[in-house]
Amino acid sequence: MISLDVVSLFTRVPLRDTLSLLESKFESDTVKLFHHALTTTYFKYDGEFYEQADGVAMGSPLSPLIANFFMEDFEEKALATAPLRPKCFFRYVDDTFIVWPHGPDTLNHFLDHMNSQHPNIEFTMETEKDNMIPFLDILIYRKGNGRLGHGVYRKPTHTDLYLNGRSHHHPSQKAAVMPTLIHRAKSICDSESLPKELLRLKKTFRQNGHNGRDISKALKRAFTNHNTATKEEGEKPIAFAGLPFVSTVSCKITRILKRHDIKTYFRPPAKLRNQLVTAKDPCGLMTPGVYQIPCECGQVYVGETGRTIATRMKEHQRHFRLGQPEKSAVAEHSISRDHDIRWENTKVLSRVDRFWERLTKEAILIRTTTDTMNRDAGYVLETGA
Repeated sequence: MISLDVVSLFTRVPLRDTLSLLESKFESDTVKLFHHALTTTYFKYDGEFYEQADGVAMGSPLSPLIANFFMEDFEEKALATAPLRPKCFFRYVDDTFIVWPHGPDTLNHFLDHMNSQHPNIEFTMETEKDNMIPFLDILIYRKGNGRLGHGVYRKPTHTDLYLNGRSHHHPSQKAAVMPTLIHRAKSICDSESLPKELLRLKKTFRQNGHNGRDISKALKRAFTNHNTATKEEGEKPIAFAGLPFVSTVSCKITRILKRHDIKTYFRPPAKLRNQLVTAKDPCGLMTPGVYQIPCECGQVYVGETGRTIATRMKEHQRHFRLGQPEKSAVAEHSISRDHDIRWENTKVLSRVDRFWERLTKEAILIRTTTDTMNRDAGYVLETGA
């Protein structure tokens, strides 16, 4: 058993060859969209903007599809021209599991053949050790009768630390840990390795603060056939509310909101990574969100935009230059009072992508700012007052 891994696949996907493949499968208009999405990747580093010359962007939802699309064509051609072919060849994006029946002496020739197919694609190879080999999160092992077994694979650095049963989180969040790991064990393990995996999980759950009664319930529920029939779903709630979990008050607030047909969900508390300095360059005004533009007189304008704040600020400036006070409260204030706007001191108050959250934050900041030049208070936060 061997496994192959492509070195840095996403950043090495050859765009020119991939676009040629796309042309053979899709209509020209669709290929133009692919070309635009794949060749306009930019990023900022150390204050400078760069264009990605080749490969696909890490984190883009299109990247795994494009990488897999290229690798399908790659593996078909590579295997068709291989002097010796594997008995089985299973690939998941950039990881491949292979059963090689031709002996270890010919493995390097096969690896050289795979690495000679395209200058951008390079494989590393790992062979089985002690009759076992990891593939993704599966540990594949050779049984005494020559058949293959499979169980859960954990890296040597794995600590078995999960959300603690005594931590300050909503009970539903803590309860979700056990069925998730039990379902993973059932999905991956064969009949021989499953009992051993369940014993480990029981020990792990106890170490993470879960009591024996909850562990037994989770196991019983996982191995009980539930009736798949579901009752008709009612109407959707009029709104959703995300709340931080505070054990003494959150359930009370939930019951109050439920009476008004508002469904609540609970956000986890701040994590350590929220307190650490980000490694990415600050976006400055190149972000959507809520912003503030100050005037020399001390008044400020609070606004929101789903585009970049820099773009919206330029619109305010253009309305001022063209003498269009009806289109901008900032332009109206400057023109009517002959005041200088401190454009260079424009700042981001809150970086927000979601529309309703942005409107709400803008309305709150307008109401809590003492001296604004806004014409209105923004989104109506309350009714019946």
